[in-house]
Amino acid sequence: MAADTPAQSAETLGKPPSTPSGVQQAKLFRIYNHYRLVISLILAGLLFIDPVNFDMNFRFLAYYQGGVSAYLSLNAFIALLLFAGFRPNQRQITLSILLDILIMHGLLLASTGITNGLANLVIVSVAAGNILTPSRIGTFYAALAAICSLGISGWAFLTLKESGDDIVRAGSLGILYFAAAFVLQSISRRMMRSEALAISRARSIAELEKINQQIIQRMRTGILVLDRFGQIRLANAAADELLYGRSKASAPTKERTTMLPKPLKLGLEAWLKEPTQRIEPFQPSSTSPLLQANFTQLDQERGDQILVFIEDMSKVTQQAQQMKLASLGRLTAGIAHEIRNPLGAISHAAQLMEESPNLEPGDRQMLAIIRRHSRRVNGIIENVLDLSRRRAANADLIEVAPWLQEFREDFLQTQDEDCTAANIVLKIEPQLPPARFDKSQIEQVMVNLCDNGLRYSEQHSGQRKIGIHAGATEDGERAFIDVRDQGPGIAPEHRSSVFEPFFTTDKAGTGLGLYLAQELCEANQAHLSLVEDNKPGCCFRITFAHPGRMI
Repeated sequence: MAADTPAQSAETLGKPPSTPSGVQQAKLFRIYNHYRLVISLILAGLLFIDPVNFDMNFRFLAYYQGGVSAYLSLNAFIALLLFAGFRPNQRQITLSILLDILIMHGLLLASTGITNGLANLVIVSVAAGNILTPSRIGTFYAALAAICSLGISGWAFLTLKESGDDIVRAGSLGILYFAAAFVLQSISRRMMRSEALAISRARSIAELEKINQQIIQRMRTGILVLDRFGQIRLANAAADELLYGRSKASAPTKERTTMLPKPLKLGLEAWLKEPTQRIEPFQPSSTSPLLQANFTQLDQERGDQILVFIEDMSKVTQQAQQMKLASLGRLTAGIAHEIRNPLGAISHAAQLMEESPNLEPGDRQMLAIIRRHSRRVNGIIENVLDLSRRRAANADLIEVAPWLQEFREDFLQTQDEDCTAANIVLKIEPQLPPARFDKSQIEQVMVNLCDNGLRYSEQHSGQRKIGIHAGATEDGERAFIDVRDQGPGIAPEHRSSVFEPFFTTDKAGTGLGLYLAQELCEANQAHLSLVEDNKPGCCFRITFAHPGRMI
């Protein structure tokens, strides 16, 4: 219940209260006005019960009848306003209480005086005033009512020569007015303090809940709350992206909102049968990262809600590999000079020997092997050094379509003239969303994918031809780039190992190209994956993060 503050006094006519106490005050005033309307209807009805005796008992019958009619009209008018949605402010409530006290005493004066039962209704008005405005003005209500009662009794004693007992009765009523005011003010203050404390705690709880929701939504670990039937009750943005590949800003479909991906659904069923067993990592789709789900019950007694943590296993694997490669990088950096010196001498000596005119064809073949493997060792050293000294991504918001066209032109210009002409078929979907990434790092990834694709396409089909397709994910919020070759593809048993360091099926390769490409994509919050779509050749996809995400 709101106190009478200057801010409330300055409210314009009819402006609704803006605080919770103001709303509660308006509800209480509505109830009080219903009471006044019922009382005025009863008083108006009594005028028609025994009109014969009114001339003998009432001092001013005409004024009394007019006062009752005016009181009924006033309360009916206020009731209509409240029914229409009017919400009174503090000043209007105070004026209404004052009018109520004055009208009641006017009816007492026009009727039989302070001995009339209407005097008891004044106590209700004073009590209602102290409930609606629990401040010093509530004491003013009691004082005004006491003065009016004493004034009516004194006037009747002096002018109408009535008994002085009415003055004593008026004094007793005044004591009741003040007692009601003080008691209700004390109770109202306690209620106000309790309400303020409840509001403060509710606000704190709401703020904590909002903070918790923001923390949960910003966590990189996916969090799901499920019922025992596997229906999704709550999912944060990370879970939405890991499981369905869509951003928080996208409009979820009903299926994705309530249904789990099939691998996770099977894992939940297995966990419900054996809660102590940890399910195997899974992939929601061929382009999704490898995920690990951990289940726990939120309600241990009822067990009707299940909390699920979704972790990206590629992050854990990458961290372990990064630790290994960091050690390897430090080792390589320490011995690179020692390795490169004899390696350079070997390569230079082989080159000088190739210039000799007296070499046999077999010797030339051996020298070619020496030079080829020297280049391979040097490439391994360079790649490991690149991993150990990789810089942080300097991301910009890029329009993918023009950037990809520019990359294609630049890449074709860098191809050796001695090689068969490279052919890159570029397909770009309309209304492609922008992406946020470091141009130089993603260009390095694209060069690696295009070089591999052209090489395997030439080995398999005799044509240096690849296709690049740029499109948007199903939610339309994120861009992706596919690089597809015309090679033999990757054997099923090797698909899970293509991004592992030093894994290669090419005898001339170092096995670090795709790993380095994946690392660069992860540094730009993009995801490099092998697309398994049963089409000829091999397809690698770069799925960029939502452009609104800061890197």
